[in-house]
Amino acid sequence: MIIATYNVNGVNGRLPVLLRWLAERQPDVVCLQELKAPQDKFPEAAIAEAGYEAIWHGQKSWNGVAILSRIGTPVETRRALPGDPDEAQSRYIEAAVGGVLIGGLYLPNGNPRPGPKFDYKLRWFDAFARHARELLDADMPVVLAGDYNVMPTDLDVYKPERWRDDALFAPEVRAAYANLVAQGWTDALRTQHPDETIYTFWDYFRNAYGRNAGLRIDHLLLSPTLAGRLRAAEVDRHVRNWEKTSDHAPVWIELGEATRRSRR
Repeated sequence: MIIATYNVNGVNGRLPVLLRWLAERQPDVVCLQELKAPQDKFPEAAIAEAGYEAIWHGQKSWNGVAILSRIGTPVETRRALPGDPDEAQSRYIEAAVGGVLIGGLYLPNGNPRPGPKFDYKLRWFDAFARHARELLDADMPVVLAGDYNVMPTDLDVYKPERWRDDALFAPEVRAAYANLVAQGWTDALRTQHPDETIYTFWDYFRNAYGRNAGLRIDHLLLSPTLAGRLRAAEVDRHVRNWEKTSDHAPVWIELGEATRRSRR
């Protein structure tokens, strides 16, 4: 089972890129972020033609999240984060797919810091951590996938000294991520590549992709019931070099077959 996350940065404007990647990688489940489309403008027909059913939570011009599946209809369980400090922003969606609960998220950027946007980011992170704890306590197979807008460590950012004042690298944000993982989640990409410089985002400016001046901000966290099934975790880095592409690259994991115990 291949589960992916991709900040598409405009699902309609980048639709050819998304469809090309879906055909190439053929993931079973995909979490999308930054749809930048209202609910009635999601390209459902094109996604269906590619072989995927979808649920989505749109928002005009900004934000927006979706879950795509080619292994059965996503059974929606939530389309907002419990305790979200601003429910007008479309940042979380959750569904059961193929025996796994998928939480797709787009965590606030938080810049400029300090300021109201940074305060909102911390409040959202707190609400997300509380929900994540409840999911762990329920002992379910869960993947929390999306754009976390957090570089967890110095290894996750090109020239970390230049990012010390940024909301994506602030001590409070890195601590929040570390505390989240410490609940019992497995950071799939870092687990598979513990010492590698591996990025998921490259800015459009200053030839960032060509210089590999990137950030690792897209993460897939696995609950303990899934961690043992992790077989691979990779970034489809080459997609970032396609014409009219997002500034993020897709990130995906492969899970092995469920054991009898995990099925129960």
